[in-house]
Amino acid sequence: MAAGISASRAWNIALRTAHIGITGVLLGGHFFRIAPGRLLPLLYLAILTGGALGIAELYPKWRSVYEVRWLVIASKVLLLCLIPLLWEYRVIILFLVLVMASAGSHMPRRYRHYSVLERQNVKAMGESPTAV
Repeated sequence: MAAGISASRAWNIALRTAHIGITGVLLGGHFFRIAPGRLLPLLYLAILTGGALGIAELYPKWRSVYEVRWLVIASKVLLLCLIPLLWEYRVIILFLVLVMASAGSHMPRRYRHYSVLERQNVKAMGESPTAV
């Protein structure tokens, strides 16, 4: 492992890469109308890896569950879970998840780390990532 990269960071990168790959194939499969039986395992893997990433975002600071970044993650996982129930709208839901993922990843830090509980930007206050 390269110097300066912790094991938890390496796992986060690996998990995020797997999630992006799985969701990309899943969206393409639904867009091109691949048989549902072939896509359901990918949907479940997308839910699993998305949930795992959400949990990873909570460590070591569980209060980040109130930050916009975590709320976006939870919303995306919830939308993925709705696909089996709203199968007719699966492509629209997947595109919505894609837009949310892109916006959530690229929004300025002041919005990503805004805590709806504390009504302030946690990172802007100069807190270390392990505080609180």
